[in-house]
Amino acid sequence: MAHPMVVTNSPRSPKSVTTLENHDLEAGLGSYSTQELYRELLTRIHENPDRDGLLSTPSRVEKSMAFLTKGYTMNATQILRGAMFDVDYDEMVIVKDVEVFSLCEHHMLPFFGRVHVAYIPNGKVIGLSKIPRLIDVFARRLQVQERLTRQIADAIQEAIEPRGVGVVIEARHMCMMMRGVEKQQSTTVTSAMVGCFREQPTRSEFLSLVRQPNGSSF
Repeated sequence: MAHPMVVTNSPRSPKSVTTLENHDLEAGLGSYSTQELYRELLTRIHENPDRDGLLSTPSRVEKSMAFLTKGYTMNATQILRGAMFDVDYDEMVIVKDVEVFSLCEHHMLPFFGRVHVAYIPNGKVIGLSKIPRLIDVFARRLQVQERLTRQIADAIQEAIEPRGVGVVIEARHMCMMMRGVEKQQSTTVTSAMVGCFREQPTRSEFLSLVRQPNGSSF
């Protein structure tokens, strides 16, 4: 059963009826559904959750957030080990320009961009489609770009133990674009290098291949 929530306008009167805040002291927020909490948020930003455009918003936001954070229920190692193959190949493998969307954990606003992943096999390779899936495992969580970059590299290193892994992410952050400093053209670039990618020749080869524009031969 839905629990009625009443929110008083600021400043709050000591004689006001029980609010969600008071109820929290007695029973905690666990007694409310996610949709009720979103409805409460709409009220607190001085919106009317009963108007036509917002009636289904709590339900839509609940479904949206479940999708955008489903990485918490996904297992990166299981995904990678589901498509590992013994291959006699010891040159660099690169999957570049993979689109990525995530949520900044500080403001819960999107950041988006491209991911470039490379590794040098040591007897095993990963099915190519698993690399974008791996990226989504960690991107569909509340994130910071630096951690996301490292998690992708570490997951590949742990799963197939290659000679090395390199990951570069180029992203734009809405928390810098639509609020705060409001800088529209800034891009954040992060990298994680593991194993032989820490050596200058391998690092340089990877970065030069990443910088090459995609041709039109395909």
